[in-house]
Amino acid sequence: MDLSGLKPGLKAGNVIIVGNEHTAPHVGSGLVRVLATPVMINMFEAAALAAVEPYLPAGYQTVGTRLDVRHFAATPVGMRVWAEAELVEVEGRTLRFRLAARDEREPIGDGMHERVIIKLGRFDQRMADKLAGKASGQD
Repeated sequence: MDLSGLKPGLKAGNVIIVGNEHTAPHVGSGLVRVLATPVMINMFEAAALAAVEPYLPAGYQTVGTRLDVRHFAATPVGMRVWAEAELVEVEGRTLRFRLAARDEREPIGDGMHERVIIKLGRFDQRMADKLAGKASGQD
């Protein structure tokens, strides 16, 4: 597995305009009509994936395994939000990212994220085996 393209400094980001579908009441994480923390987390994970996906060998992908996030400022509906992930460490199959999010006025969140590189065929087989084991245990 050639991971030579995965080097600290790789970055990616994304942007949304907060809509009703991004609010805490809509996703079930609270009652206040502002950007939901789970939506910010999704933006972070998508950014991390986008930063490294072009450098993964065919048949490989990454999955999130650890997340440490602060969401310290609220963003109202209608305001733009940017999220960025920067690869800061590669340790074997483990990738570590620094995260940052801001809206049009101020920083709103930050954190660290860890992803692990998996071989898709092997992973899919493990999931099929797990599902089959669960089903056979109920017979």
